[in-house]
Amino acid sequence: MTNITSDFQIFVKPAGPLCNLACHYCYYLDRDQLYPGKKIFRMADDILEHYIQQHIQAANDASIFFSWHGGEPTLAGLDFYKKAVAIQKQNQPPDTIILNGLQTNGTRLDDEWGRFLAEEQFAVGLSLDGPEKMHDRYRYDKRRQPSFKKSIRGLQVLRKHQVQTELLCVVNDYNVQFPLEVYRFFKELGISYLTFLPLVKQVEGNLQAVTPASVPSGAFGHFLCTIFDEWVAQDIGTVQIQIFEEATRMAFNQDHTLCIFKKTCGGVPVVEHNGDFYSCDHFVNPDHHIGNIYHTSLKQLLEDPRQKAFGQAKWDTLPAYCMDCEVLAMCHGECPKNRFIRTPEGESGLNYLCAGYRLFFNHIQTFVEEVARVWRHQNEI
Repeated sequence: MTNITSDFQIFVKPAGPLCNLACHYCYYLDRDQLYPGKKIFRMADDILEHYIQQHIQAANDASIFFSWHGGEPTLAGLDFYKKAVAIQKQNQPPDTIILNGLQTNGTRLDDEWGRFLAEEQFAVGLSLDGPEKMHDRYRYDKRRQPSFKKSIRGLQVLRKHQVQTELLCVVNDYNVQFPLEVYRFFKELGISYLTFLPLVKQVEGNLQAVTPASVPSGAFGHFLCTIFDEWVAQDIGTVQIQIFEEATRMAFNQDHTLCIFKKTCGGVPVVEHNGDFYSCDHFVNPDHHIGNIYHTSLKQLLEDPRQKAFGQAKWDTLPAYCMDCEVLAMCHGECPKNRFIRTPEGESGLNYLCAGYRLFFNHIQTFVEEVARVWRHQNEI
């Protein structure tokens, strides 16, 4: 099995599932039900210190990365992150670099946040689903008021303070119809780093069906192909798109870095506000609660047999249809959370997005092979 502690990224939830928005498609807001009766979800100072110390002890690399997620992690407050950075510096081993990433909706960012994020060299992921009409279709607050203008103001703060920023775009049933409009909008904003995240949400009580807002599989494949063609023609070297970079790793005989495309997973667990450790951001539930960092070290939790079995199951449960696929090495069945439909032969466990990914990965095969050819030629000189 994979040695998880040699390659892990923790999604830390300093404000638990709390968020100032109520996006239609959010999968994490209802996680407050795991803590009935609780109203305050901010991570306590002693748990924060305990976590940071254990994370540093578990890390095996010279670069130690902390990833702050939510809900909406800025709800923990700016002072929380100032304290976190101070604890990191107090516990930083010699000859190491400590890095921080923050995934946010951007609506609460101001100049004070911008100065801090810039000074401490945070990398920020900001959620934006395209132009205003597309973004506001599903991303609104608890009064169903739109969030686009506030998110754009947050992006402007990050740009003003020169904070490294990546945009995360959730691709749904609506914006998937306008791939070039979405992509060109992001380019007009001057964005250099993009991630496209397909929305797949199962219907409660009918686990082989998806909600109307979910992206159709084939349409998602077409969306990626269309953007890829423009990117190849105009934007190589100026815009980095996560899935394109992952696919081209095959040209250099490199393993995937993104958990959804790795052969096995389990290296991206969650630590909740109270120290609870869960197998994965999409499996924060009682069945995947492995323990708590206050009672068991983070390193032990990462190497717990249940966590390793969770990661290994990604490969072990692939249907035969996948094992015979010509693009298996690019996909590896993608994320287990999406494996709920049947293969043409009736076998269970096929990924809902299979058709789309298969279309896209076949579409780019010629490009990847050409990159590989050029790379081999350069290394032979």
